[in-house]
Amino acid sequence: MKADRLLSVLLLLQTRGQVSATELAERLEVSVRTIYRDVESLSAAGVPVFTERGRHGGIGLLPGYRTDVTGLTADEARALFVLSAQGAHSDLGLDGALGSALRKVMAALPAPHRPAAERISERILVDPVRWMPCGAPASAPAPGPDLGELQYAVFADRRLRLRYRHSGTPAPVEYTVDPYGLVSKAAVWYLVADLHGEPRLFRADRVLAAETTEEVVRRRAGTGLGDVWAVLREQVERIPKEVPVRVRVRRGRLDRFLRIHGGRVTAPPPEAGTGPAEEWVEVAMAFPAPAAVRSLLAFGPDAEVLAPPVARRELARAAADALRLYQDQPS
Repeated sequence: MKADRLLSVLLLLQTRGQVSATELAERLEVSVRTIYRDVESLSAAGVPVFTERGRHGGIGLLPGYRTDVTGLTADEARALFVLSAQGAHSDLGLDGALGSALRKVMAALPAPHRPAAERISERILVDPVRWMPCGAPASAPAPGPDLGELQYAVFADRRLRLRYRHSGTPAPVEYTVDPYGLVSKAAVWYLVADLHGEPRLFRADRVLAAETTEEVVRRRAGTGLGDVWAVLREQVERIPKEVPVRVRVRRGRLDRFLRIHGGRVTAPPPEAGTGPAEEWVEVAMAFPAPAAVRSLLAFGPDAEVLAPPVARRELARAAADALRLYQDQPS
């Protein structure tokens, strides 16, 4: 609608200052000619809008003019900007509506509060989707963590000293990290930061103590919260590649072997009972990790892993451990 577009033009000029007609046309997905017609309509309505030709020209508002959208505090406006990171608006086809709403909110803020509101989407992300099954464990969140100090360091662009308890380890560890921002993943808060220049994920409810230092944060150049979060999320949810394993099995035990381990076979196996029982036949398999081949020890001398060497070493260690255990028993 033209009225909505005129308001969008007005708010863009109010928040951005002088803007070229080409940029306005691209932002509002209309032609440059339409933008100039909108400028004429605004001028006719009494809005002090001007156009300036030339290389550094554009469209702008006379100094001191602003619209007033009342009823929003700065904190309320900042809270609304978190919505831009949720992604649900995109699924519903409401990208344009959200962009328009945020421009109106930005115009409502006093100038000193605008940078903080703009930075919300750069420092806070909301990802409502649960972790993939192969990713982080779906443990229940602890009582709401105190995000105050973490949030302060994130927005103050300062390094953060943490006392942190890792899952499964009773003793806490101390770190000094470079924070990028906070992420709410399926209602659990995480601090996204660099530790010694490498991306790390810290669950907020495991932070026992946090202290903002006077040191300026050392983020990697050209890297933002969204970039680091994408890397960390992929690392957590990455499906591990299975290890291909070649096994030879005595034909007489092949039928039982396939009943137990058939789900790991990756190629059509030989037929059981079509040759001598002592004959060796080869089976192609895949395991999630080399250590998983230890389950084949149940077949004793009737199954041998041929490759890869790491799987053979794993079985050799397992057999040696069992041998030492039983050799140490009194006769």
